[in-house]
Amino acid sequence: MSDPRTTIPDIVLAAAETWPEAEALVEGDLRLNFRDLASHINKAARALLATGLEPGDRIAVWAPNISEWVVAALGAHMVGGVVVPINTRFKGREAGFVLSRSNARFLFTVTDFLDTNYVELLREAGADETLEEIVVLRGETAPNTISFADFIARGDTVDDAVRQERTDAVSGDDLCHIMFTSGTTGAPKGAMLSHAAIAKAYLAWSDVIGLEHGDRYLIVNPFFHSFGFNAGILACLLKGATMIPHAVFDVPSVMRRIPEEQVSMLPGPPAIYQTILNHPDLDSFDLSSLRLAVTGAAAIPVEMITQMRERLGFETVVTGYGLTESSGMATMCRHDDDARTIATTSGRAIDDVEVLVVDDEGNEVERGEPGEIVIRGYNVMVGYLDDPEQTAEAIDADGWLHTGDIGVMDKRGYLDITDRKKDMFIVGGFNAYPAEIENFLCSHDAVAAAAVVGVPDKRLGEVAMAWVVPATGVDLTEDDLRKWCREEMANYKVPRFFQFVDALPLNASGKVLKYELRSRGTEIAAEAAES
Repeated sequence: MSDPRTTIPDIVLAAAETWPEAEALVEGDLRLNFRDLASHINKAARALLATGLEPGDRIAVWAPNISEWVVAALGAHMVGGVVVPINTRFKGREAGFVLSRSNARFLFTVTDFLDTNYVELLREAGADETLEEIVVLRGETAPNTISFADFIARGDTVDDAVRQERTDAVSGDDLCHIMFTSGTTGAPKGAMLSHAAIAKAYLAWSDVIGLEHGDRYLIVNPFFHSFGFNAGILACLLKGATMIPHAVFDVPSVMRRIPEEQVSMLPGPPAIYQTILNHPDLDSFDLSSLRLAVTGAAAIPVEMITQMRERLGFETVVTGYGLTESSGMATMCRHDDDARTIATTSGRAIDDVEVLVVDDEGNEVERGEPGEIVIRGYNVMVGYLDDPEQTAEAIDADGWLHTGDIGVMDKRGYLDITDRKKDMFIVGGFNAYPAEIENFLCSHDAVAAAAVVGVPDKRLGEVAMAWVVPATGVDLTEDDLRKWCREEMANYKVPRFFQFVDALPLNASGKVLKYELRSRGTEIAAEAAES
């Protein structure tokens, strides 16, 4: 029997009806059960109606993992709004691009996260002019902004029957998120995702990993990412698990919260578990409540999976693979897979989704041979926002999403990602796109040309290395360029290494020989790690 929950409003309301008294969200002194959480979400929905939100309108959320993020985003979903999450590491110009590109009417943000005022960042970049209103979830309000409390109070003027009517009108085919992901052109693209696809995908995800009512889920993955939003917030609502938002990851605070809140579910990129395993005081923490782990997005040592089970006490460790364009998921290992399978593959296709490895003509290659990974199924995005050409390039006439990732599939259907056709690399779980970083670097007056590659890093998996050709007749130092990069782009994009060169290596067609730079860069990174 198919699950009747085909929209995010369905998921919210079903959770309130099924587990009304169970703890839904814990943050500091705030402890909400599922009924109260739904009430808060509906208040935000009524406030949005009072503010003039129409079905299909976009609201952006630029904030860390806090309870208000959940309430504001799901409040928009309840009345047909489309949520545009923004990376908390973005600078003003990067966030402004997303706001403008998505035509977001309203922004929900904070002014006091890690000594950063996002409203000021936007205004300094001149990127706030397209917004109708900025709502400050936490922190001091600035001129022409409104506090979240005052915003919520607007909803008192709207009868809940009006809100219910709008909620009932939301369908599974409607857009729920526009999640921005960069690409080889360097310009971020908005992947449009629908309610029905997200609801079905993350019910499947939750079933595969064995998330259950009563689990307590420490959400360290950021809400702006599919891993934190869909596999975090929505998975908890689907299964009746308690969501425990964690705004800033650091090992001591995570290790304290595990016994304090009896955390049973702790997902994250491999770097998180590796850091915990390497902590000198590991044995002094009670981690006995841990049960479920989900990881991926980087190479994983087999021994780490074994250690996660033996030293950290996880009963289930699962890895998976997906793209923003595939609703964040496509393949998953299963809970009874052996450690080597979990460490060396990204699992097999989830139910009702097809995954193939194909050659340049689109023909499936023999098992064990490398090729491009393609995906087809309900989980594939509707398309890129206002970009039919890029959509047609990504999704072919037969509905296959071309990932640009190179992989090998074994006879069991398990996938091993071996390379990235489009050069993207992953820094501590965050996708980094060389073209985007190169575009930033080349906007600097003292940079004539730049090429960026990913090089291995023991803790983060990979980091950026930039090969830079300085403009003629200028003085450019590594320290100055790094400082500028930190001001202009999210920190995971900032190159760890800079190599100043007279020219970039090119092939006969004038294209940069990235494989040469990657090979040399790997040697330089290894030498630096040893020194």
